[in-house]
Amino acid sequence: MKFSIISNNLTSVLNLRKDLLLDIQKKGYQIHVLAPNLNEFEKEASLLKSIGFNLHEISLARSGTNPIEDLKTILSIYSALRKIQPNAILSYTIKPIIYGTLVASFLKIPKIFTLISGLGFAFQSTNESSQLGFVKKLVYFLYKKAINCSEKVFFQNDDDRQLLLDLNILNNKTDTVTVNGSGVNLEKFKQVPLLFDESQKQVLPYFVMVARLLKDKGVFEYFYAAKALKNKYPEVIFNLVGGLDDNPASLSQAELNDWIDSGVIKYWGKISDVRPALAESNIFVLPSYREGVPRSTLEAMAMGRAIITTNAPGCKETVYDGKNGFKVTVQSVDELYEAMEKIILSPNAIVSMGQFSRKLAIEKYDVNKVNNHMIAEMRL
Repeated sequence: MKFSIISNNLTSVLNLRKDLLLDIQKKGYQIHVLAPNLNEFEKEASLLKSIGFNLHEISLARSGTNPIEDLKTILSIYSALRKIQPNAILSYTIKPIIYGTLVASFLKIPKIFTLISGLGFAFQSTNESSQLGFVKKLVYFLYKKAINCSEKVFFQNDDDRQLLLDLNILNNKTDTVTVNGSGVNLEKFKQVPLLFDESQKQVLPYFVMVARLLKDKGVFEYFYAAKALKNKYPEVIFNLVGGLDDNPASLSQAELNDWIDSGVIKYWGKISDVRPALAESNIFVLPSYREGVPRSTLEAMAMGRAIITTNAPGCKETVYDGKNGFKVTVQSVDELYEAMEKIILSPNAIVSMGQFSRKLAIEKYDVNKVNNHMIAEMRL
């Protein structure tokens, strides 16, 4: 038996889907991974091959709507799947979902599954008066076709499901399941001690944000709130982890350089293992505009960190306000500032918040529970 997964990025397969694929492998399936630019991810490719996964190069540009490039994507996926002849397929992120699912349907692959691991900022505009461009309409049309070809669609939060219903992309006849994100490996992300100031006998208010440096991740809100707080509390540390992106919404290199030079943030760069950065911070901040369920937040929770995030879909599910952190309004620098200052002024509250985060990670987001749920729903 063969199981194929289609992704737009090999790193996400390794970091977000490896545990799921290993559990499917234990069921007796050969694992086949379809992803672009394998030569750019030699380390990830080597690790995935070492655990018995088969890798297949496909042509896929993560962004852009060049019809020639998209035709190459379709043909490369068709060629790979025709050769593999999988019994089941799972696609996630927009282009793999659209092209992978449609090609799989054409090839009459027996089991076709879709994972909505988050919806991009483009999907947030649901106002009927909004003038959708041709490209956006085309994406909606193709997304609808692909989802209708799926045996089952997995969502990571109910808001994304409702939004696709409201946009008439998803219909009530489609079998859908909501799972608790991608889960988190509790053995890898163990709870670690909080940073403590022995002289003051209190937990240090050290913050960290881990994300791609995109506008819709809330990176600008984080910096502006940190900048204002740094002027008032110069001893507080504001860590930032993540890389620049080819996405049009990405922070520019010049902007990043200015932020680093300002002394407001301590920039860690893009790192493959975020555990050291989380261990050097006591409060995790993600002011994102929309997520599936952010894996970075789950990792911080598993390590026993307090969380500040937004009331956006996918983010709000990770915080019980006042219990393991605070939720703020999307794009509100003022509310983010106030939430961060509240923790600075009551640093020992971080202890109970971190403990609640770890408890929530164990009870709700354990990767083994999430994987077992998905595998049962796929009937593998």
